[in-house]
Amino acid sequence: MAGPSTTSDEILRCARSLLIEGGYNGFSYADIAKVVGIRKASIHHHFPSKSDLVRTLIARYREEAEAGIAHLERQFSKSADQLRAYVSYWQACIADASAPFCVCALLASQIPVLPDEVILEVRTHFRTLSAWLTSVLERGTRQGDLRFTGTAKAEAEAFMASVHGAMLSARAYGDPKIFQAITHPLLERLATQH
Repeated sequence: MAGPSTTSDEILRCARSLLIEGGYNGFSYADIAKVVGIRKASIHHHFPSKSDLVRTLIARYREEAEAGIAHLERQFSKSADQLRAYVSYWQACIADASAPFCVCALLASQIPVLPDEVILEVRTHFRTLSAWLTSVLERGTRQGDLRFTGTAKAEAEAFMASVHGAMLSARAYGDPKIFQAITHPLLERLATQH
C-alpha cells in the first residue's frame, strides 16, 4: 500500500506529465512550481538540478516497469499471453491518455540534448526491457506458443521498436486506434495459436 504523497512525489509526478507533453527541454522548474504550488527553491531542495530530477524520475519509472513485468510474469504462464498483456497495458494507457507515451522512448529520441546521467538511465531501461522480452521470446519458443525467425534477441529488439513506433504513430495521428492497428498484427505473427 502506498504511503501519503510527499512533495518530492508531487514534483516527480508533475515533471513526468510535463516531460511526456513537451520533452526534456519543454519544461522548467518554474512550470513545476506553478503546477505543484511551491517555490522553485523547494524543488531545488529536493532535486538540485534538472538532470537530478529527470534521472530520479527515470529510476522510479524503471522500478515501476520492473514491478509491472514481474506482475505479468506471475499473472500469465504463457509467453504469448505476457506479450499480449504488455501490449494491452500500453493500449489502455494510450486510449485513456493516462500514460500516452513511454517516458524512456520519448527521452531516447532526445539523447543528443540529454545530460550523460539521464542517458545512462534511459539506456538501462531499454536494456532491461530488451532482456525481459528476449527471455519471454526464448520461453515462448520452448513452450511452443511463439514462433519467429532469427534470434530471440533480434526479435525482442524488433518487438520493442514496433511497440514504441506504434506509440509514436498513435501520437502523430492523434488516434489511439493506430496503436492497436500496428501491434495486433505483430502479436498475431508471433503467436502460434490465434
